[in-house]
Amino acid sequence: MATLPVRLDRAAPVALGTQLAGQVRALILGGTLARGDRLPSSRALAADLGVSRSVTEQAFEQLHAEGWIEARRGSGTFVAPTAAPAPAAPVPPRTPAPPALVPLGTGVPWIDPRHAAGWRRAWREVSAARPPRGYADPRGIPELRAALADRLARTRGLVVDPDEILLTQGTTDGFRQLLQVLRPGPVAVEDPGYRAAVLAVQHLGREVRDLPALEPVTDLDGVVAAYVTPAHQHPLGRVMPAADRFALLAAAHAADAVVVEDDYDSEFRYDVAPVPALAALDRHRVAYLGTASKAVAPSLRLGWLVPPPALLERLHAHRRVTHDGASWPAQRALLALLRDGYVDKVVRSARRVYAERAPRVAAALAPYAQQAGPLAGMYSAWLLPHDDAVRAVDAARAAGYRVSLLTEYTRTSRATGLVVGFGGVTDAELDGALAALVRGLTGSSSSGRAPEGTA
Repeated sequence: MATLPVRLDRAAPVALGTQLAGQVRALILGGTLARGDRLPSSRALAADLGVSRSVTEQAFEQLHAEGWIEARRGSGTFVAPTAAPAPAAPVPPRTPAPPALVPLGTGVPWIDPRHAAGWRRAWREVSAARPPRGYADPRGIPELRAALADRLARTRGLVVDPDEILLTQGTTDGFRQLLQVLRPGPVAVEDPGYRAAVLAVQHLGREVRDLPALEPVTDLDGVVAAYVTPAHQHPLGRVMPAADRFALLAAAHAADAVVVEDDYDSEFRYDVAPVPALAALDRHRVAYLGTASKAVAPSLRLGWLVPPPALLERLHAHRRVTHDGASWPAQRALLALLRDGYVDKVVRSARRVYAERAPRVAAALAPYAQQAGPLAGMYSAWLLPHDDAVRAVDAARAAGYRVSLLTEYTRTSRATGLVVGFGGVTDAELDGALAALVRGLTGSSSSGRAPEGTA
């Protein structure tokens, strides 16, 4: 073989043997030296480079120890069959990514930019705080748990001790942790229902049983838990009537099952006062899940779990081993946001925006579809034939918007229609999306994306 294309620098602080080994390694990784290629002998390479043979022997020994080269008795030294990268497959030309669609999702809130100073102030406080020496309290910062206990009593009618609250990395994380300490068995989930809850059950190897979302639950035989969204059913928007709440609790008692209440956007009622939490009716049977995602920011990844007292120590033991706690900086920030009134201000601002936007959505879609639930929260679901819903979604996509089909939330349910979020968009974007949906429902061919604006 010809001389290797390497060059050694005697003035460099790196030893010559190390330089040589590094350059040969780079030739192999770059494909200049392929699998099975024969290398010059250490004697010949030393003569070509004008160095002592000990330099080349040192480099070869290092490369051999790393598995880049191999010596074959009587034949010489070769690039190892497993060292060099395999010939790369031709890379197809990249096609430009399509423009990002503006999502009209169900879980992105409106955050009033006028309150940005409070957000920044909270994080400045976090930056000046001293973090814990080791892992933080797995239950969560005591002061934050006390603040949340006060808030739950004030806004949800749920009276709990701060030591009964566990901070989590969001609703799904809290649900997953709860599932891990329950006895084996299937879990019932509303249908249509929250897709992340279904996946959490399945990923833990449990069977999912469907609960028809608009029917009273009177039988939970054979399941260990039932996941429900009673304050604002996700995604249909129905509020679980009082009679259905008592029927659900009776069924859970009869089956010795835990009711998991996801209370994700209960604060955003603007037609009536928020309905008290289901857990307030039976603390021993209901596990309560709350989140900061809908009131503060989804990216905060922070929630809380109030389990039935019988499961509390089991969850403590599990979390001490797995370190399934929430981010300490995020907890400190939420504590400051609660203490300084930021969360209350943001919720009030968002509630006003949603109360104005929900009727606009209804005015646009009511001539073509039936609203599935009351005007509440940051989205609404609309029942209509599936083919009509698909045409509307396609028209919205053509105009630059992402709107969900109701069938994306169903399993055995035959409900069809649209789920239209109006929280995390501007007024102009919402108007543009609604116009596109109406074009799809009426067969109009005009299109166009609305200019950006603010609420």
